[in-house]
Amino acid sequence: MINGLPQKLKMLRMKYNLSQKEVASMLDLSPSVISGYETGERTPSAESLLALSYLYKCSTDYLLGKEQTEPPFTLNIDGLNEQQLQALSILIKTMKQG
Repeated sequence: MINGLPQKLKMLRMKYNLSQKEVASMLDLSPSVISGYETGERTPSAESLLALSYLYKCSTDYLLGKEQTEPPFTLNIDGLNEQQLQALSILIKTMKQG
């Protein structure tokens, strides 16, 4: 088991609002495998680790504990029109100002 990996995988999955079933489908694995990764009962192969890093937009170094910086939050804006993007931008600016 890789120290801290199960917790990071669960935290990242929740951050992206994905179920274990959705992650499993995206990686062509079974939900029980994803569950095993998140409980520490299973260790991902190098191929699965790389796929997880692409899915969660982070480095394998972060997942393996070599790099401590949490990956930045990303927001999927696909499908939003220009007016919706402007409203979202205003909302974000307002929230940053406190």
